[in-house]
Amino acid sequence: TTPAMTQAGMILGTAAYMSPEQAKGRPADKRSDIWAFGCVLYEMLTGKRAFEGEDVSDTLAAVLRGEPEWRGLPAAVPPAIRALVARCLAKDRKQRMRDIGDVQLVLNGAFEAPAQPAAAATQPAAVPLALWKRVAPLAVGIVVTAAMTSAVWWNLLRPSTPALAVSRFTFALGEGQQFLAGNRQRLAVSPDGTRLVYAANSQLYLRSMADLESRPIPGTQQTPPPVEPAFSPDSRSIAFYAQMDNTIKKIGVSGGAAVTICPADVPFGLRWNTDGIVFGQGSNGIMRVSADGGRPEVLVSVKNGEVAYGPQVLPDGEWVLFTIATANTRDGWDKAQIVVQSLRTSERKTLVSGGSDGRYVPTGHIVYALGGVLFAAPFDLRHLNVTSGPVPIVEGVSRSNTGTSGVAHFSVSSTGSLVFVPGPALTSSAQLDLALIDRNGTPQPLKLPPGPYEYPRLSQDGKRIAFGSDDGKDAVVWIYDLSGVASMRRLTLGGRNRLPVWSADGERVAFQSDREGDFGLFWQRADGTTTAERLTKPDKDTAHVPESWSPDGKTLLFSVAKGSSYSLAALSLPDKKVTPFGGIQSTYPPGAMFSPDGRWVAYSAGESVGLVGSLFVQPFPTTGATYQISKAAIHPTWSPDGKELFYRPGVGQWAGVSVTTRPTFTFGNPVPVLLRLFVDRGSFFERNIDITPDGKRFLGVVTPGQSTTSGAPAGPQIQVVLNWTEELKRLVPTR
Repeated sequence: TTPAMTQAGMILGTAAYMSPEQAKGRPADKRSDIWAFGCVLYEMLTGKRAFEGEDVSDTLAAVLRGEPEWRGLPAAVPPAIRALVARCLAKDRKQRMRDIGDVQLVLNGAFEAPAQPAAAATQPAAVPLALWKRVAPLAVGIVVTAAMTSAVWWNLLRPSTPALAVSRFTFALGEGQQFLAGNRQRLAVSPDGTRLVYAANSQLYLRSMADLESRPIPGTQQTPPPVEPAFSPDSRSIAFYAQMDNTIKKIGVSGGAAVTICPADVPFGLRWNTDGIVFGQGSNGIMRVSADGGRPEVLVSVKNGEVAYGPQVLPDGEWVLFTIATANTRDGWDKAQIVVQSLRTSERKTLVSGGSDGRYVPTGHIVYALGGVLFAAPFDLRHLNVTSGPVPIVEGVSRSNTGTSGVAHFSVSSTGSLVFVPGPALTSSAQLDLALIDRNGTPQPLKLPPGPYEYPRLSQDGKRIAFGSDDGKDAVVWIYDLSGVASMRRLTLGGRNRLPVWSADGERVAFQSDREGDFGLFWQRADGTTTAERLTKPDKDTAHVPESWSPDGKTLLFSVAKGSSYSLAALSLPDKKVTPFGGIQSTYPPGAMFSPDGRWVAYSAGESVGLVGSLFVQPFPTTGATYQISKAAIHPTWSPDGKELFYRPGVGQWAGVSVTTRPTFTFGNPVPVLLRLFVDRGSFFERNIDITPDGKRFLGVVTPGQSTTSGAPAGPQIQVVLNWTEELKRLVPTR
């Protein structure tokens, strides 16, 4: 055998005697030694290990979930010894033998034969016992003594056992699979480290570490797709958030009928521990609900202006760890604080300033994300303080693609393995590209440097684009000639200016600006020869968002945002008069768009938080008629000929339907469109794409490295690091 094989054998052997609490990364005590004694005793009685597997992960899985083959014990083993072995191997250490003294008490008298009455003189002489039955007590006694000695020596030698080997591998998602919900957690690894779950397309997928392929979990396919998967403590079930009906559900890892636990808004992080399921509710604080269902209780309330993310109840059950931010932006989350708060007294202590999605790891560390980098700091669980400065440990971990949550796409098992989605090491200003993508999904990059781009719009002739850039400090509208003969040109100066929309003649660009203290609408000549002119003045605590110009240039549709409610209004340019449109009330930006002939308006609307709005079409001017295109769709985009209507039915998905407006309004069945490379801002933002005048290509925002002329990039991947906490302990010592 090679040295590597020898080491692997030693590691596997160590895992075979590891107690369940040690496999979960929890502190060991003398009852852990009783477990090891039971393993050795079972092995010496049967000639086989109590828990076996092909590798460390399989062995630990057997320790956590499996049972020894009790029928393998020899028939001559007395019932008392059988019961002793079972008590030594009880998975709940509260039910386990307490110490070796208790074991000795059990052994006293265990092998004595019951007293026999005096034989009658007339009875025949007793038949001698079989040799095995006469020597069995002595043999078993020798085995027990040897087992006790072996367990003691194993315990003494345990500190010098070589560290578990750290190994890495990457696997690509299956063909056609794309990650979902960049603003919500995409994946989780099971506590026992044997499986992982991830959200892709419109359902959850399960991947065993020992398998070559993932499999869909039956019962999780739905539109909008499920998000925020989390394993149960025993690794046998998965909780997730169902956007289709705004509930938290659970389902077995093998699939079946999902069981509703409770209604909730879209979670800002979700964890399942022995005390129930805890989940963030943003500005509504942190909730907990029993895994059996019921009414959620408020664990943590937050102040006005605060947003809570990623709760985790610490092992003592009294303190909860979470991230608190004062701005739900990428820059806001990178400046957030990772805190602990007492569930008994509400006392709050700040552990880390500058970072988000903090997790407590049983090695005695706090792991969190800043930009696209994971940091770790030693953490004293007893005194609830960080004992030294943070250290960068993993670079290139995917974060929220819009910065509207504190998520970092990673997960750590109780057995010490790490899984994460690779991504750029983002700073607070996401560097993105602009690209044109045809209907086959082939991208063509624009000749622009990467930047924090958003909301690109094409002029009517298709020769220029207007787009925004927002680095958290400065928001600017830019103009760029698609011929590439000149660099991009800044259009707006003063205030924060966003959401450009071209006028019908291509001479002007309308946009939202706070330059005069409110969020009103302004417009300006695209060539920059004039200053901005105000178009609307919103009421107090209200914002106006430009949506679409009518083809005749006489009407500008815009949405009116007040609190969490949106409505639509129309500005008549000839007389500067504003009138409501369509009687629309929605919790989502309508994303309204005129049809190319100006006779129809497509928009999305919905009243339930967490559920993607439905897609509707109304005639313009309104007549009271309303046509519902889809029950779950946002960001409508008309084709230039008015014969197709594109929309986003789910995260990472795009579809189109054929439309006929004469003699009546009708539409066909949805057809998928390959626009998955585009970075979509989500249902609470305006659409991040536009379409070229010939209808053959789409303009949008993509992550760096995806806008290549050689075709589509490599498929999405998940990185796995087995026994990662061994590396963590080396890089960030706790003492």
